[in-house]
Amino acid sequence: MESVQLVTLVNSVVIPICLFLIMMGMGLSLVTNDFKRVAKYPKAVGIGLTNQLIMLPIIGFALANIMPLRPEYAVGVMLLVLCPGGTTSNLFTYLAKGDVALSVTMTAIASVITVFTIPIVLSFSLIYFMGTGSEFQLPIIKTMVSLVVITIVPISIGMLIRRFAPRVADSSQVLVSRFGVTFLTFLVVFLVYVQRDIVVAAFIETGPVSLLLNVSTMALGYLSSKVFGLNLAQRTSITMEVGLQNSTLSIFMALTLLSNYDMSMTPAIYTLVMFFTAGILVKIFSGKHKKAQIERDTLAARAL
Repeated sequence: MESVQLVTLVNSVVIPICLFLIMMGMGLSLVTNDFKRVAKYPKAVGIGLTNQLIMLPIIGFALANIMPLRPEYAVGVMLLVLCPGGTTSNLFTYLAKGDVALSVTMTAIASVITVFTIPIVLSFSLIYFMGTGSEFQLPIIKTMVSLVVITIVPISIGMLIRRFAPRVADSSQVLVSRFGVTFLTFLVVFLVYVQRDIVVAAFIETGPVSLLLNVSTMALGYLSSKVFGLNLAQRTSITMEVGLQNSTLSIFMALTLLSNYDMSMTPAIYTLVMFFTAGILVKIFSGKHKKAQIERDTLAARAL
């Protein structure tokens, strides 16, 4: 009985409150100029958002159909690919020496757009994968309102704090980023504990699709930005932004909006995969940036 109460508490109280704080933390790093950067760097933002908002869901939908997945796990794939990047993508972009401003801009814009796209596409996904007679129904308007409350409202509060108390915002950003990663780790551990009877089978079934989705979308993000002539820092940002999704938000939707633990397993396992691949990419991109800097320094020295 106590474990049931604990699960209910986590689903209905802990996750919404912590997600609210994480999204508010994202707002602490935002200013209005971040949204204006679309006009200043339209190509980079356009390529990034196209990959994230269009190509990522298409690839996810294709893999969910091709791979042998239970319907709940297939919906989990869609929950994941419909979400924007989060503070995690911004953090790893910084560690990989990418264009953090571009990463923040894409996260901010995608967070606003997906509030309206997630309910519509997710409702279709539930019908497609679970069947028309499924018990899982998603009221679109109510879901949009819930997403506004849990994403747009806290982001706006964070931006207001940034505007009127910049020192507080600056001192809080790093803490909030670390809290976001820590809480996401807690969520994964929590899900593994609750689903301990099926976690091995779930990993075997959803692990391959998670790895394929992560690697293919990151590769697409990098190659497309390279083909269109973006610099290394911008390529780094887009790669991270496309491959590192807001797993906390997708798990929130599975547990709180849909009340289904099985649907949360794909985002949870994807989180483990994306942390692993992102760690590798941080090392690779950091090496590339270091090499490029050495080459620039060498050319500058020769010019003297």
